[in-house]
Amino acid sequence: MVRNIVVLGGSSHPQLNQKICDRLGIPEGNVLLSKFSVGETRVEIKESVRGKDVYIIQSGGGKVNDHLMELLIAISACKTASARKVTAVLPLFPYSRQSDIPYNKTGAPLTKASNPYNKPDFAYSFESKPQTPHPDYPPSQGLSNGVEGLHSGLTKLQVDEAISSANSPQNGRFAHYSNASHAKGPKRSDTMDSLSSLTNSVFDAPSRYRGSSTSSTALNGNAHDENTPPSSNLQTPKKDCFQPRPGYKQWVAQAGTLVADLLTCAGADHIITMDLHDPQYQGFFDIPVDNLYGRPLLKKYIMGIPDYQQAVVVSPDAGGAKRATAIADGLSMPFALIHKERRPTKITDRQNATMMLVGDVSNRICILIDDLADTSNTITRAAKLLKKEGATKVYALLTHGVLSGDAIERINASALDKVVVTNSVPQEEHMKRCPKLEVLEIGEIFAEAIRRVHHGESISVLFQYD
Repeated sequence: MVRNIVVLGGSSHPQLNQKICDRLGIPEGNVLLSKFSVGETRVEIKESVRGKDVYIIQSGGGKVNDHLMELLIAISACKTASARKVTAVLPLFPYSRQSDIPYNKTGAPLTKASNPYNKPDFAYSFESKPQTPHPDYPPSQGLSNGVEGLHSGLTKLQVDEAISSANSPQNGRFAHYSNASHAKGPKRSDTMDSLSSLTNSVFDAPSRYRGSSTSSTALNGNAHDENTPPSSNLQTPKKDCFQPRPGYKQWVAQAGTLVADLLTCAGADHIITMDLHDPQYQGFFDIPVDNLYGRPLLKKYIMGIPDYQQAVVVSPDAGGAKRATAIADGLSMPFALIHKERRPTKITDRQNATMMLVGDVSNRICILIDDLADTSNTITRAAKLLKKEGATKVYALLTHGVLSGDAIERINASALDKVVVTNSVPQEEHMKRCPKLEVLEIGEIFAEAIRRVHHGESISVLFQYD
């Protein structure tokens, strides 16, 4: 029994809230969570929290924005009610993946080229590349990469409009200069600046491109052709406002720092979370952050696999290599890495030609280790590559199984033999749809962390894996 403590559960994961309270031996705090008809979040705490330590449990799955706003209002309400300390318990930290958006050398976000090999009637397979759907819209049909296709289509449309303006009737005498290049279609490098420089070069070209009846002074604007009105001087049109270059993707806001500031300003004194996608995210906070690890659970599960020491721990990408090697070294198991080649490819018979395996997995069980699976595109493509390289079975061990959009259908159609996730987000509906799914309980870990933090004890024992 833990005294002088109040545990409030958010609406994101009621089962995990009850599991933590049962482990601590206390009843769940009395709080009213609802919404007004306009959609605003309502939080009303129906018990005294004055001078007590309050722990608010809210995960980042499901309707992330509603859950985040509910958490912020609950934190503010507890601080207003004179709580001694407010700790936000976030098994899955919201917006934690938006802190490391890749940028190229010029400072622009990296864009993924659309895949021309996806057919409109494409069925679920290993090469499916879905977009994470909006919560209010149904999942995508055919898993086509429609957003990037729209982006490239708009780019081509802007280039075509720029070329057509250069070949307008007032510039009709120069149409033959660019007809050859326009017939082949605009190049990828054609931007607004390059097109304007092309127009200027046409205006400054020798008179043999302009016809014998046009003098050089007329082309410079000092005189007019006899058949041209005085108001139609041949000058480069000026831009009224700034327009981004075709092919340039606008800057993407990084919400990581914003969410950290929101939690701090709302009144949170402490953060407890698990397996941050980027551990450097803790530096965004001015308050203590305890980042728990799901490795003990994953290692315990691996030790239950027959002849697990003969299996191979595989990281599906280079970013998770450190996470996977920590488990492989602790269990004295071999390690392999899948490297993603970001360069464009035109190979049609092997869609995973951009993925390269480093290590030997022939006639062995492979265990993929990752922190989060959203659309499950990475692990399903990695599983197919491992099976092609001779792996007998492929397991995927994930800390956070978000599994949004068409992830369940993709896993069912993939080469994965089993997918193991924790219940950091609700998994009841996922288990009904996916027979390959297995769930590990993390309520005891968070309950022990809350107990140790409340009594001022060290939680380093939760970081020991041996």
